Amino acid sequence: MIIALMSDSHDHIWNIRKALEIIRNRGGEAIIHCGDFVAPFMLKELDQAEIPVHGVFGNNDGDKFLLTKFSLTTLTNITLHGIVGRLEFSGFRIAFTHYEEVAEGLAATRQYDLVCFGHSHQTYLERVENTVLLNPGEIMGKDGSPGFYILDTSEMKYEHVSL
Repeated sequence: MIIALMSDSHDHIWNIRKALEIIRNRGGEAIIHCGDFVAPFMLKELDQAEIPVHGVFGNNDGDKFLLTKFSLTTLTNITLHGIVGRLEFSGFRIAFTHYEEVAEGLAATRQYDLVCFGHSHQTYLERVENTVLLNPGEIMGKDGSPGFYILDTSEMKYEHVSL
């Protein structure tokens, strides 16, 4: 399965469009977003990719009510999981959050194959026993080169993609 892992888009509509084009061209089957969409129009952009998107809230997602309302009423491909998301794809267990401290705690449980987080805008990949702890960096490009990760679960290959 091809899963895109991203975070911290912060309303950067042009970079999210670039990322979605790459994800579609690479056969992406799901997108995990680790928070800081910021405005509801970003969810609309993600929804138009017609790929299931699973997201959590970050510290800059101001109107959580409106984001949630759109995800439940208008948009068909967006699922918001609150502060922590948990998914399983063909036995591959993933947890995701916005905050590193929460992610470290989730990884320490050894219940997940992958734990993702955002917030710092810095890419990070480390193995914690049987769990990969990953920050995909930022889509926005504020603190460095914008990008995200693509995970191929069939090969267990993590690839950073720069925008």
